[in-house]
Order: sequence, then C-alpha cells, then structure tokens
Amino acid sequence: MNVPLLDLKPQYQNLKSEILKKVEEICDSQYFILGPEVEKFEAEVAEYCGTKYACGVSSGSDALIIALMVEGIKAGDEVITTPFTFFATGGAIARVGATPLFVDIDPKTFDIDPALIAEKVTDKTKAIIPVQLFGQSCDMDPIMEIAEKNNLIVIEDAAQAIGSEYKGKRIGSIGDYGCFSFFPSKNLGAFGDGGIVTTNDKEKYELLKIFRNHGSEPKYYHKYIGGNFRIDAMQAAILSIKLKSLDASTEKRQANAAEYRAIFAESKLTENEIVLPQMADYDVRHIYNQFSVLVKNGKRDLLKQALLDASIGCDVYYPVPLHLQECFKDLGYKLGDCPISEITANDIIAIPIFPETTKEQREYVVSVIESALL
Repeated sequence: MNVPLLDLKPQYQNLKSEILKKVEEICDSQYFILGPEVEKFEAEVAEYCGTKYACGVSSGSDALIIALMVEGIKAGDEVITTPFTFFATGGAIARVGATPLFVDIDPKTFDIDPALIAEKVTDKTKAIIPVQLFGQSCDMDPIMEIAEKNNLIVIEDAAQAIGSEYKGKRIGSIGDYGCFSFFPSKNLGAFGDGGIVTTNDKEKYELLKIFRNHGSEPKYYHKYIGGNFRIDAMQAAILSIKLKSLDASTEKRQANAAEYRAIFAESKLTENEIVLPQMADYDVRHIYNQFSVLVKNGKRDLLKQALLDASIGCDVYYPVPLHLQECFKDLGYKLGDCPISEITANDIIAIPIFPETTKEQREYVVSVIESALL
C-alpha cells in the first residue's frame, strides 16, 4: 500500500473546474499584480481570522520580513523566538540585521515556553515571534503580558496555523501581526508561493501595503525602502476558492488525528516506544498541519527507513534546531542551550494526516510502526 505524506491531487480534482474557470478569467483580464482579486481575498482572510485588516504578500517568509521592516527592527535590535521551527523564522530576523534570541520549547506542545521568555528580555529586545507550530497555538496570554510590560511587538508566525484558535480567538488576531504562509503543502495552499499579514492596526496595515510595493506611495515616490513583496492576483484568486472549504478540510484532519489515536491505543505500542501529539492544557483549536510523533529509545531514524521501505511518506520537522545551525554559529549557542528542542529534533517524525487519507491507510501506517518498534 502506498500512503504519501501529502497528496494534493484529490483536492485539486474537486475544485478543478472552478479554479480553471477563474484562471481563464484572469488571463483574459491580464490583471496579474494586486487588484480586485487580491483585495477580495484579503477581505476574506481578515474576516476568517477575526482581524480588521489583511495584506497579501509574496510568501510566509516575506510576511515575517515585512512585519519586522514596518516596525523598523534593524541591526543592534534583538528578537526573541523559538529554535524549533522552519528556518524562515530565524532567517527573517537575521535578514533585517537583528539578532535572534532563542528560547526553548514546551515539551508538550513544541511551542515556545512562555516561562523562559522574560529572562531573555534586554534593553535591546524589540519583538517576540511565537511560532504556532504544526497548527497548535502557543500559550499567548503570558506572551502578550510580557510584551506589554516590556513594550515589545508580537509577530505571530502562523505559517502552519490558519484557522487555529487560542481561547476562542483565531490565530493571527492576538499579536500585533499574524504572518501566514500559503506554500502548496500548507492546509490552505497556493499554486506556488504566497502569504498574508493580518493586523488590527490601521496604521500598520497602511504601512504594510506601502512596504510590499518597494516603499512607494504614491507611485515612484519612496519615503521608505520596502521590497517586492506583492502576492499575485492568480494566487489570491485560487486561494479564495480554496478558503471556502478550509474548515471542512480542517475537520477531516481533526477526525483523522482522533482516529490515529484510537488505532494507536489498540496497538501494543506504549509511550515507552512512541508519544503522540499532545493537546495544550489551555483551550485551543488544533488544525493539524502535521501529525508529528516522538519516537523513543533513539529509534527515529530506524522507523523513518521502515516507513519509507513500506511506501509510507514521512518527514522530520525539524532535524536541526536553529540555535545549532551553522549560519548562526557566531551567536555563540552550543549543544545543551535549548535541551528540549534538541531532544525533540532527535525524536520527532511526521506521518500522513491530510484529509483524503483513509482509515485503512492509517491502520497500515500504525501496523508498520508497531512492527518497526517492537
């Protein structure tokens, strides 16, 4: 049996006629950059996320960069974030010349541990970037309290978390900015790169629109140095179509996760061999961008090979925490500085969770895991 980690073809087939019709309309109009399709999608995302504004940008990575740029964060400034995340989080901080300060994660949620943030704040610290990893929110209340006490900007890295919630609030509506990715593999994926930044602050929103267009307002007059961070009209239109079915897709992912838990419970595997994704102690809506398990006793790589040999897709998110990446060696971090992130990076592996997977496929995945680990 073949079980890919992700297969986007079934989703496309369901939406194919609507998408191709819209693509033809855009081609006929020859209106490819910004314009009405982008404005429509921005309004839809703002409503979906419970924010006043949303500004479409070229990628999730650029969403982080533009938020930092609008805030004037630069060389000499510090930004607190997690080391257990995709590289773009730390990369965006470095790209604007600032210094990332890495804070270890909560072993239960894999998100930044708020209890460790306050001690990292210095007079150079300007912002916190909490990452809503794998589609489950950080504990945002203490993070916002620390930010308010120290006059810090909060930029939610919500690249994997559109539609997730914290205590009834949609992710992207809590901090000063919410930064989303529409990379094709995301729960809401474009046909290429794309991203969006949400905010409830009108002034920040107006600056985002200026900065995404080379800092130009009006045309050819540049008060700021921005960049080419525009989302294409084609991507916005396709995402608008896919957004309508996002909640139904999320519910299928949640059902798949629950079914995995039931199948694992019936197996002979215990927490001595494998630990399933854990829900936070606080109220969240987990959207399961990934279903990442922890493999104990140093057997992660053995299991990965067994899954691949059985034609089961899997991947490691993420094998090397940012504080140990070679490009950040000048920051002076060493092995042991973020021990939970380091242990997690050695043990974690993601298995298929996308909506169109079947119970039979999940049972097969668990059976292969059981055979490999017992």
